[in-house]
Amino acid sequence: MLKLNSHPSGRHFLQIPGPSTVPDRILRAMDYPTIDHRGPEFQALGKKVLASIRTIFKTNNPVVIYPSSGTGAWEAAMVNTLSAGDNILMYETGHFASLWKKLADKLALKAELIPGDWRHGVDAAQIEARLKADTQHIIKAVCVVHNETSTGVTSNIAAVRAAIDHAGHPALLLVDTISGLGSADYRHDEWGVDVTISGSQKGLMLPPGLGFNAISAKALEASTHSTLPKAYWGWEEILASNEKGFWPYTPATNLLYGLSEACDMLLEEGLDKVFARHERHGEAARRAVRGWGLEVLCLNQDEYSPVLTAIVMPDDGKGGRHDADAFRKVVLENFNMSLGQGLGKVSGWVFRIGHLGDFNDLTLLGSLAGIEAGLIKAGVPHRAGGVQAAIEYLAGTAGR
Repeated sequence: MLKLNSHPSGRHFLQIPGPSTVPDRILRAMDYPTIDHRGPEFQALGKKVLASIRTIFKTNNPVVIYPSSGTGAWEAAMVNTLSAGDNILMYETGHFASLWKKLADKLALKAELIPGDWRHGVDAAQIEARLKADTQHIIKAVCVVHNETSTGVTSNIAAVRAAIDHAGHPALLLVDTISGLGSADYRHDEWGVDVTISGSQKGLMLPPGLGFNAISAKALEASTHSTLPKAYWGWEEILASNEKGFWPYTPATNLLYGLSEACDMLLEEGLDKVFARHERHGEAARRAVRGWGLEVLCLNQDEYSPVLTAIVMPDDGKGGRHDADAFRKVVLENFNMSLGQGLGKVSGWVFRIGHLGDFNDLTLLGSLAGIEAGLIKAGVPHRAGGVQAAIEYLAGTAGR
């Protein structure tokens, strides 16, 4: 049995849905010497990453880059656009949507949460109906998660924008695509998003440590009236410094080296090809799950995430389900692979496979083989042949 403090041969398979594996090319870039963050060499780097990241978000508008987690970027989006006591509308798609709501509560916002079952994405019709009922326009923002990392469900953001427009409502649209950016198709400008929130450790293939706010003109205007306290998170001073390629504080220089390389990698491959690659790997993973006779948590095939797949553990014959965390432990200790745990309401009966970032067919097949071996080792009931189903799909679609 593998001991966690030993040094096994080969690479550890980090198949959680983020942080994703950091490719060698980015690691080498991050190993560059730290430079003067007020000098011309850094200025060139700053201008490059600020331009490149706009392309990744598909926006012509500013993108603010913080030395922070995605949680910090959540807070930044809210404190820059809202005031204490403002009413906002949120939709419960899973654990991270729920956490975002808790953060809103701490900021003294009045957050109304439309409940969900954690197996479907945002129902735009419910948002439209609620906004139509808000004839006094007291709701100042609609906040939704694009790719819910806890459930493997991707919501239709264009439909949410259309719902707001059909309701004739002036609310801002704030979207979390922390696990979607760089892996799932995302269009900040085209979809009419006012603030897009993201982080570095998922599709951008970096370690944790950078948070992002992509900002519309409407959001920037709202920031001039917002009264929530903001110092470190304030957009105004950051954007002023960014115009010359700098930051108003010490930036995460070596993470910005990595971000520059990550953007180059994504743009060299081509964003459409990146998204198609993720869609293909998501389909292969789901075919394996069905081959094992197991159940995908997401119930709507139109909402399947290309970033991760969440799998429901089978019945244990005693009125419950086999323990997902016990299964994950078997996989880690015997096959040196980390799988994502179930979070919040699905804790203990769901595990998650990440298939995002610097990822190819053989990485996926190795991961699926480790899962199938783990199912056998842990005595979890399943059918044989899940890996074979994925092999046949990938072989049949290779080179497309």
